Amino acid sequence: MAKFIDTHVHFNDPAFDGDRSEAIGRSLAAGVYKMILADIDSRERPGMLATAAGYPGVLYTMLGLYPGSVGEDWEKEIGLMLDYDGPRPVAIGEIGLDYHYGAETAELQKLALREQLHIASRMGLPVNIHLREATDDFFKVLDSCRGLGLRGNLHAYSGSYETFLRLQKYGDWSIGVGGVVTFRNAGLAEVVKKVPLDRIVLETDSPYLTPVPHRGQRNESTYIPLVAAKIADIRGIDIEEVAETTTANALKLFELN
Repeated sequence: MAKFIDTHVHFNDPAFDGDRSEAIGRSLAAGVYKMILADIDSRERPGMLATAAGYPGVLYTMLGLYPGSVGEDWEKEIGLMLDYDGPRPVAIGEIGLDYHYGAETAELQKLALREQLHIASRMGLPVNIHLREATDDFFKVLDSCRGLGLRGNLHAYSGSYETFLRLQKYGDWSIGVGGVVTFRNAGLAEVVKKVPLDRIVLETDSPYLTPVPHRGQRNESTYIPLVAAKIADIRGIDIEEVAETTTANALKLFELN
């Protein structure tokens, strides 16, 4: 059986309260043998850590302040990140900029993102970036952080191929591809056709962005093979090649064991 890694999932979300262990079990049965839980803020962090603790070597965690959680107390939230003394995270994330829902906090988001990029550099960790309707400002923040040796991935990638090429000027960066690639008329398909396979990692963003044919239902890591199959179809290669390469990419980027 092909082996996959889900590089961005929210199994601690209340959507899984009724069948969390069953959903994780289904994912394992589908060949998704490692899954990374994205951090949101100090309020959700305890639930994320508790969920991961039950599945050592299977569930891994990030540490970060989600742009939608950035407010006037962002410095306090960063302080709580700095005080964190739990299991070592595999990435700083999900962090970034989101002006679709949070344009009013744009300046605070940029400050919080810049600080977290510095934290990632000091800890020697990759970053997992949430980016929505803020591409130019994201690159301005990256410009201000040149020299930090940053690496990471843009999760739920929705940008152009040209944006991907621009990103490569800033170091070792990949894109996270999930259910959106299966959507009808998704522009992401054309991007995925051009981006080198060794720059792609798989993800679900469960319980969100469920792939076809389950769109409209709750997402879970079980559906990662559907994403891989779509990528294989787009590129005209075998799903085994997609599984092998994207799994190797995730193991390397997040230094998973």
